[in-house]
Parts: sequence; C-alpha cells; structure tokens
Amino acid sequence: MPGVLSSQSSPPEVRPATRPASVRPDRARSASRAEFAKHPDAACAEITASLTAPRAWLSPKFFYDGLGSRLFDTITALPEYYPTRVEAEILATHQHDIARRIGERPVMIDLGAGNCQKAARLFPALRPAQYVPVDISVEYLRDTLEGLQRQFPEIAMQAVGADLSTPFDFPSTVGRDNRLFFYPGSSIGNFTPIEALALLQRIRAASARGDGVLIGVDLLKSVETLEDAYDDPLGVTAAFNLNILRHVNRLAGADFEVGDWQHIALFNAAHNRIEMHLQARRDVTVTWSGGTRRFLHGERIHTESSYKYRDEDFALLLEQAGFDDICVWHDRQDAFAVFHARG
Repeated sequence: MPGVLSSQSSPPEVRPATRPASVRPDRARSASRAEFAKHPDAACAEITASLTAPRAWLSPKFFYDGLGSRLFDTITALPEYYPTRVEAEILATHQHDIARRIGERPVMIDLGAGNCQKAARLFPALRPAQYVPVDISVEYLRDTLEGLQRQFPEIAMQAVGADLSTPFDFPSTVGRDNRLFFYPGSSIGNFTPIEALALLQRIRAASARGDGVLIGVDLLKSVETLEDAYDDPLGVTAAFNLNILRHVNRLAGADFEVGDWQHIALFNAAHNRIEMHLQARRDVTVTWSGGTRRFLHGERIHTESSYKYRDEDFALLLEQAGFDDICVWHDRQDAFAVFHARG
C-alpha cells in the first residue's frame, strides 16, 4: 500500500513520548513528570540535541507539565477533537463483539496505561483474569491501581514499568494465557509507520499463538476536519502547544518567550500526518543550559506528528508484524477504527 513503509521524512521525525504515548491522545502525564524529576540531566541533554538539530524539534512528552495535562484534558472535550469521543463510542457499542473475539478471562496488558480508565470501562465485558498496566513510571501506576483494585477486587492487578521503545520483558507473575495487548487512543499515530511496525513486532514477540492486540487507529479524512482537531477556534490546542516552551524553560533553564511564537497545525499529505509546529514571529535568540540558537522569523520547531491511516494500510502493518485474523470496528462517520488481530 502506498506510503505505509516510507522512511522519508520532511522535518526530522518527532519522537513519541517515552511512554510513548498517548503522546497525543492520552499521552504520558504524571509519569513523564516523575521521570524528568529523577533524570533532569537526561531531559536537558535531550532538549539540547533536539533544539540544535538542523530542523529544531521537541519531543511531545514535554507537553506534560501540570498545566499541559489540564489543557489536554480540555482538548478532549472540544467538539473539534473527535478521537477520544469516537473511540469511546466504538468500544462501548462493540464491547460484547470484542469480548467474544478475545475469549474468556484474558490477561489484559494495557500499554501506556496512564490513568487506566479506558481499560476499566471494558472490564465488565472482558472480565479479565489479570490486568497489567504498563507505563514508564511504575510508581504512578501503583497509585492509580490502588483505587482500581478496590473497585474491581476480583481482578488480579500488577503494574509494570517499561519503555515501549524497547523489547517487552514481563515478570513471571504476568500470566501467559490469552494475553490481550490493549493500546487505545490512536497513540500508534505518534510513531512513524516504520516505528509503528517495530512496536507491533515487539508486541508479537511477547505474544503466544492466539494472543491478541486491540488497538485504536485514527483514519484519514478531510484535511479540514484533521486540521480543526489540532487547531481549534478557542485556541486551546495553541495554548497546549505553546506551553511546551514554559516547560522547557523550567527543565533546561531556557529563556523562551511565549509571545515570540505562534502555533501552527497542518496536514502533510506526502506522509499522511498532522504536524504541530511553533513558528517564530520574529528573529529571536534562545539560550538554555547547554546551548543557544538563533531562530529566524518564520523558522519552526516541530513538536508533534500524528499519522493517519487507511484500514488496508494499518491491516498491512499488522500482517507484516506477524498478526492475522484481523477484525475492525468503526464509528458511524468512519473517522476512527479499533482493530483486533491475533498472533
């Protein structure tokens, strides 16, 4: 299928959040903040490397300080931002069909689990034998699980701290029978297609024959709909994007002035992705602990990419990763898809 495995890029690829992600939809929040606090030098080194690249960029994981998290929660309630809403509609409408395909008492492994609420809404239908939320910060997950365990005492729960960019190495206490890898929120779109394939291959490597993956995927649609979702008329997404500069100021001792920059969201048709950038309103020099850079008027910092798929393109990625028996559900407007496939 055209474009699925293209390794070409326009600006250097914006790497997904370390979780990664929900990186856009429901990306790492408190987890990322905990990691930055423990490893400030690493955060500063990453910021230096990205800001001094030929085409400057910042990782979307730096969106998530306290204000950024609240702004993103607001974004998910905007009428223009459809992914959170339509995915919830699909899962609610088709939960019993999904449960029949998955089978009885799965071990539900929730990748980039965050607050675990998307998985929890499926518990009554799936009735998992074990719930295993995976995130970069196991301490954050343990706090979240305390309340969830009280709500669902019949489900065994175990938090696992892991970076999704590395091979999965689950402890022996994670069940092996009927594993279901759950990756909602279209977080897969924050990876390039080649990186998405690599993640799916890591999931397949951690799966036995018959295990499954349940994954949310944002679909290609009109450019107007896509750009409105990332550039709402109230300016909430613009505030969310600009707030990354304040976070970088604190993490790296930088001196970004928010007023020097404007939010840009555009659809890159060559790569089937939405891009978010910050564009300099004037010539400006920025310094931080570890470097300095002069940005010319109109120069951009790439802060996020979100790839959009056709059904057949994403099904091909699943097949190339070693999955088969693929089933897909859509919302009524065919804006979003939830795929299930078996290993």
